[in-house]
Amino acid sequence: MAEAIVKVGSVAHYFGKIGVAVVELSAPLKVGDRITVRGMKTSLDQTVESMEVDHKRVTSAKAGESIGLKVGDYVREGDVVYVFTAQ
Repeated sequence: MAEAIVKVGSVAHYFGKIGVAVVELSAPLKVGDRITVRGMKTSLDQTVESMEVDHKRVTSAKAGESIGLKVGDYVREGDVVYVFTAQ
């Protein structure tokens, strides 16, 4: 089965000390989704393990929401977040 990537948002800010990216969502995202973050100097693939909305842990978020997303490596403002989807 082939996989595609679909844009779900972009990085608005990155907190390096705690490894959290603020992502402005343009599509829904949930814990367990496999994502990739891409940018000029960024290429990070990971599974969503933890995210927050207004400092409260959530298991899913909708388009239009701003989330705090725990990331495994440095990401930059403007990087694009994609989710892997089965085709």
